[in-house]
Amino acid sequence: MKIWEKEIFGRKLRIEHGKVAKQSLGSIMLTFNDSTILVTSDASEEPIKGTDFFPLTVEFQEKFYAVGKIPGGFIKREGKPSDEAILAARLIDRPIRPLFPENFYNEVQIIVTVFSMLNDDSIETWGITGASLALNLSPIPFNGLVAGVRIGYVDGQFIVFPNQQELKKSKMDMVVAGTKDAITMVEGESLEVTEEEMVEALMFAHEKIKEIISFEEEIISEINVEKWEVKQLEVPNEFINDYLSLLNEEELKNVLLTTGKKNRDKALSQYKDKIKKEFEEKFLEKWSEAFYLEKSYFLSKAFEDKVQELMRKMIIDENRRVDGRTIDDIRDISCEVGLIPRVHGSALFTRGETQSLAVVTLGAPMDVQLVDTIFSDEEKRFMLHYNFPPFSTGEVKRLRGVSRREIGHGHLAERAHKNLIPSDEEFPYTIRVVSEILESNGSSSMASVCSASLALMDAGIPIKKHVAGIAMGLVFEEDNFVVLTDILGMEDHLGDMDFKVAGTRDGITAFQMDVKTSKVNKEVLQTALEKAKIARNKILDKMYETMQEPKKELSPYVPIIKVTNIPISKIGEVIGPGGRTIKEISEIYGVEIFIEKDGKIKVTGNDKNKVNEAIKHIQDMTAEVEKGKIFEGTVKRIEKYGIFVEVLPGKVGMLHVSNLQDKLDAFKIGDKVKVEVLSLEDQGKFQLKQLKEE
Repeated sequence: MKIWEKEIFGRKLRIEHGKVAKQSLGSIMLTFNDSTILVTSDASEEPIKGTDFFPLTVEFQEKFYAVGKIPGGFIKREGKPSDEAILAARLIDRPIRPLFPENFYNEVQIIVTVFSMLNDDSIETWGITGASLALNLSPIPFNGLVAGVRIGYVDGQFIVFPNQQELKKSKMDMVVAGTKDAITMVEGESLEVTEEEMVEALMFAHEKIKEIISFEEEIISEINVEKWEVKQLEVPNEFINDYLSLLNEEELKNVLLTTGKKNRDKALSQYKDKIKKEFEEKFLEKWSEAFYLEKSYFLSKAFEDKVQELMRKMIIDENRRVDGRTIDDIRDISCEVGLIPRVHGSALFTRGETQSLAVVTLGAPMDVQLVDTIFSDEEKRFMLHYNFPPFSTGEVKRLRGVSRREIGHGHLAERAHKNLIPSDEEFPYTIRVVSEILESNGSSSMASVCSASLALMDAGIPIKKHVAGIAMGLVFEEDNFVVLTDILGMEDHLGDMDFKVAGTRDGITAFQMDVKTSKVNKEVLQTALEKAKIARNKILDKMYETMQEPKKELSPYVPIIKVTNIPISKIGEVIGPGGRTIKEISEIYGVEIFIEKDGKIKVTGNDKNKVNEAIKHIQDMTAEVEKGKIFEGTVKRIEKYGIFVEVLPGKVGMLHVSNLQDKLDAFKIGDKVKVEVLSLEDQGKFQLKQLKEE
């Protein structure tokens, strides 16, 4: 067993190897301050046959005992991963995936198990470093070291691994991962920070990443691990060259320039089939049918490599993209609001061949999402959900549960808006936005940001400004690079970067970056962010042309919500014994009543008048009887010496015959009478006098 300890960022980092999970190919226990995770890495010994993708799975197991909690619900054990656990797994997956060697198709599984957790420690971010160590201490092939840090920005100062109190004051909450040479992943949100602040934050983060990697290097140097050899499938160069000799670059370029994603894909497929047929006619006898069938995968790969090479060459040399745009052009944009009847708000945002329909639903306080995870225990009143059906790309797939990708894209779009949503005091509704992707060819998550912003305004939610998003790409060729604005799906797949930036005219609100090259430096980041700002403002122009401000009135289909406040001491009075009083009020007026700990009461229903009556009822029953106050009361009892008048619900005073303006026999039970409070006595009793009606 080996233990390494280091004081880092003001807290202690401890790495243990060889004590637990010894049957795993690679395992470490990582403890940062008061938080501990076990990270294991395992892999199949043989490649998965017939696959052309890398089968990596990352799991993040949240254990409720890690925070001293018992899971809620009837089944008192952990179930399927929460959205937060899935987002943590994606956070770890994205920076390590590009570092596995090419042609490595063994199934690999990384499991991060949380044993103890303090939120201040950002243990999910340490999962990136833990995965890097677990892989490097295993025989699994892995190219390099990677680490992750969480960055805050408080009072003009950047903070590494901020605690929760610092995050509450922070203008930025960012996770950055990278190698010693470059940043490879970014994920986070901010309060409209500038592009300059963003670049400074990324440079600061990279310096801290290098500190962690230096410690990783120290650990790895002490353990000699023999790595598996990646089996390179042998194929003669002449076999590939024979195939490539049939490709005509000008013909392929014309195919690449076919208008429309589906048409382009079809044209590429047909051209590929044409070359395949020519190869079979000309070279099948030379190589034999058996050899050809066994090695045909390499020809498909050679074709894709040629497509990638040609696409990149057109961009670098000709400033021309496959859809005919220049590097800075944004695809045509159209916006439409209010297109779905009966829903509370809707908007359709179309950018080229990417289309998002956002639908807003406003709900009552009871509609909040109860979040019960190891990360938080809270009520969430703003949600943005993202759906990516197979028809959006013209495919046929089984409809299963929500994918990890859908959860991740929805979370990013939600972060873009969450800090601009009006407070509960200003707008007491629960807000849900659903983005339905109806068509996709690049950056549907950023289209969701735009459609959501328009739909929120269409619903009449008092947001002060629009938020738009854009995806930037990158192509590196030796020392030259080109940043692409508004990337297509093909440019994402065959390019070197996908950098999504969302924000208002005043600054950035959310961001996500994944990089496939180690060349992303400060100059690249500055260029990408400046171009993203220009593009974002162009999109915002289109959005403001469609809708400049929120609707003044809510949809007639939105439930009515009214708010009042009562003294905390009166909460029990409104609830009543066993909840009887609040139930009676709800039934009388046909409303739902929600009482918060601070005395705030929300009444919701479908009839505005009934809601107002319920509010008045509650205000009356919690109001205080004060000397000199005038009421219109109801006669409840008549005696020889006077009558008893209810001036507020449950509050009955004595109107003595000496204080009557009318004769006693003029009154009957249920009559209304105008009275003034003469005096207050012990035990809540009070005396009244009758006032003459004007």
